[in-house]
Amino acid sequence: MARRVVVALLGPVHWSPPGVDLAQWRAALAEDVIDLLATLNEVEVAVAVTPADRDLADALVWPGTAVYEVAEPTPNAVFAALEGYDQAAVLVSDVPDLPALTVGKLLRPLTTRPVAVAPVEGGGPGLLGVAVRLPAPNWLPRLELDTATPAEARANAPRPGDVAVTAGWRRLRGPADLATLDPAFEGWEATRALLSGSARPA
Repeated sequence: MARRVVVALLGPVHWSPPGVDLAQWRAALAEDVIDLLATLNEVEVAVAVTPADRDLADALVWPGTAVYEVAEPTPNAVFAALEGYDQAAVLVSDVPDLPALTVGKLLRPLTTRPVAVAPVEGGGPGLLGVAVRLPAPNWLPRLELDTATPAEARANAPRPGDVAVTAGWRRLRGPADLATLDPAFEGWEATRALLSGSARPA
């Protein structure tokens, strides 16, 4: 069986709801994504940050979770830092209510394709995540998760089909996204608590 890792990339967050501290908001989103990944089967879980955010990662990870320091918050930098894995997926950290099934769908094409990308639902800019067979192919361009598109990911591929496009999900990057949160959906406890005004002390 392939050894697989799913990495939460704690990149910058540029928006928070009115009255919510941006640093607290970022930490709550990241905590929920890390908690979600911890429930996945048949994958290892890790977190990646730039050196400036190491304290944030250390405060949120479960015991024994690997934390990778990368020079820049891109999937490419994370893939380059990984050793001993056959497959890897890098996910953004502003998706607190991401269904676990969506992560599985991102990894599934790697049995036949070298790269898979999950777009932002609704056609917004950026990606939800990128998955590759390691080592990552040298034709994969540097991808910024806030702005990259599936077309950009496959621009240099030998064949367009080498990059699978999987199910998307929306990211919490503005008021319109916030309105789509479903209170009946299980999970996203830290984000839910912060929005309800009952956030736990830092």
